[in-house]
Amino acid sequence: MEGRKYNKLVRDRVPEIIKGNGEEPVTYILGDIEYKKALDDKLLEEVNEYLKEDNLEEIADIYEVICAILEYKGISFEDMQSIAIDKKNNRGGFYSRIFLKDVIAKV
Repeated sequence: MEGRKYNKLVRDRVPEIIKGNGEEPVTYILGDIEYKKALDDKLLEEVNEYLKEDNLEEIADIYEVICAILEYKGISFEDMQSIAIDKKNNRGGFYSRIFLKDVIAKV
């Protein structure tokens, strides 16, 4: 019997959902190096889906992947927020819609 190929990281409950639909998922647990690569691939996939769909659900998927990356790296969400706040305090955010076109060197 022919199945569909995915070869990608999926959310934890996806195999259970597939079984609930009467199908059989073929899965395995990733090692550290494979997991890091799969997270990077998933982040890119979700960003591309957001760029295509432009909806809140895709932003939520990006957020979930970022949370998994932080956990993988042993970084708390609070530490990441602190880094983001420091960066925002030092360099600003993106809310003023400033687009840097060029920089002219002073002579």
